[in-house]
Amino acid sequence: MLEFQRVLDEGELADPGKALVEIEGEMIALFHVGGVYYALDDVCTHDGGPLADGELVDYAIACPRHGAQFDIRSGEALTMPAVRATKAHRVKVEDGGVWVAVGESPLSPSTGPVATETTAAAAAPQPAPQTAAASQTVAAEGAAAAPSTAPASAGTLSEELVREMLKEVKDPELFVNIVDLGLVYGVAFADAEEQGKQRVVVDMTMTSPACPAGPQLIADTKRAVSSHPDVGEVEVKIVMDPPWSPERMTDDARDQLGIF
Repeated sequence: MLEFQRVLDEGELADPGKALVEIEGEMIALFHVGGVYYALDDVCTHDGGPLADGELVDYAIACPRHGAQFDIRSGEALTMPAVRATKAHRVKVEDGGVWVAVGESPLSPSTGPVATETTAAAAAPQPAPQTAAASQTVAAEGAAAAPSTAPASAGTLSEELVREMLKEVKDPELFVNIVDLGLVYGVAFADAEEQGKQRVVVDMTMTSPACPAGPQLIADTKRAVSSHPDVGEVEVKIVMDPPWSPERMTDDARDQLGIF
């Protein structure tokens, strides 16, 4: 059985309000909304941003780095660029204090006394945007698994053609291609060392500087562009200025991810 730890005195945290607390070396974001307390890991699952530093609006907390929003009641990711939930923990109010049991989700079966407000939080319906996003993600996964019928390369080498080839490169978490995600900033050409071949330089960005999918996206980009018979060399330059934001996505990407 996980033990509850007292983190604050009841009434110490404003309503609505948020605070960062430490429990046995773990940083926990604590929220107080509508007389109910909620606790999440202080970690954005997109790039590790500190959620307690973000903006709290109703039951959604936004990561201050790239704007990914999470439901404070369940930890579920509500908006891009996050697609995975952050961990939620059980909270109770007892003996004039606020107590948190780290490691146990409020949505899992109870293993100890739970305050009335925690029970209400567990019964709260999931917000509609989350359900739509989850449905769209499943559809996207199915689409990603289907074999592509388009040729890897065709036609005269050009920026437009390179961008079409780069649509074969998909983010391994979002299952959306890097062009529609807005990760490709530019394409340039130069003579390659091999006579009659072109050197292609692709300027692209990542959704965050520490994006774990970065090496895979770079390798897949080189593979996709190299498939054209006129390409001799491919260079991928990572550009972080201007930084990526969800506004760079195309309408197709937004539809695929359920962002309306």
